[in-house]
Amino acid sequence: MGILDWFKSRPSFFEPDRLSDDTTTRAIEKAVTLTNPRMKLIHSYRERLAPAVDISVQYLREMVRAVPPALSVSSVNWSTDPVLRAFFVAAQDIPSTMGRSKNLRTLFNKYPEIDDACFILVMKFNEQQVFGTSMQGNVVQRDVAQTTVGFSDHEARICGLDDAEVRRLLGVQAYEYLLAQALSEIGDERSERRELEDNRALIRARLRLLQQQGPGLGSVFGRVAASSDDEFRLETQLTENERQIEAICSQQSVLDAELESLGAVLRHPERYIRIEQKQLRLNSMNVLVDDASNAVASEIVFSLAQLTGVREIQRAFVMARFARSGLPEARMNLDDIARYL
Repeated sequence: MGILDWFKSRPSFFEPDRLSDDTTTRAIEKAVTLTNPRMKLIHSYRERLAPAVDISVQYLREMVRAVPPALSVSSVNWSTDPVLRAFFVAAQDIPSTMGRSKNLRTLFNKYPEIDDACFILVMKFNEQQVFGTSMQGNVVQRDVAQTTVGFSDHEARICGLDDAEVRRLLGVQAYEYLLAQALSEIGDERSERRELEDNRALIRARLRLLQQQGPGLGSVFGRVAASSDDEFRLETQLTENERQIEAICSQQSVLDAELESLGAVLRHPERYIRIEQKQLRLNSMNVLVDDASNAVASEIVFSLAQLTGVREIQRAFVMARFARSGLPEARMNLDDIARYL
């Protein structure tokens, strides 16, 4: 199975509630296939990767299990649900966001019998320090330092039939993110090898030029012959360069190094993916309210994902459920039509 086949079918190996030898084996095979299938030439690649893979799978399993249950997202509930009011400025923003999701429409079209679908609602999250007013007893205080919270750029991602499927897909895609990080680091190592090989070619060219400018025409026209010290220095550089290439560029050592890079990433998934469960007390204006305050506020719970690997990203998200009946009719995309005219 090639790398594109893996992404098309996404073989299921991640089950949030159980870990088995079969899970580990399939996770290892996926890791090797997506980074460098030639690692399979190493006789002990499974044994060497198994501990690291188990660490990553267990870490991701606990991370996914910690995500709160799905929130029912509906414009009808917006006025009475403080969580929806915190996330969306207006009720009409909900169907507008869901209507833009091609994945959600594709799922509903593929399964006409289902009434609702599960997905990950992803949002940009920001906190801002401002000055506002607050009540202290019956006294209005002005220019009080406050923290406002904002959610924007809503998107429906990782759509599935139910909560369990979406959690499984979340775990699979988190694992793929770790593999992408490993592949990036392997790519850096390959670039280093190419740089050494390019440097060797440059040194050889300079050495040839230096030798050609030595005795011969150079002395006929009265030019000073090339310095033997320069020639010795270039030969020394060439010898050292070839030693470095030999040390890292043999087929076996290259595969061993790439296998070790893959294992190093999978042994420390927390360096690249962190999901924190956030619980904030917000008033109706999305101002953070202190726990000791008597002001009217609601508990808003969501997850905050921080990716610090290949791409550094921070996003808030919740598991969500949305009814087919709330999905607006698909709009004709005039830009897409124009491209075919």
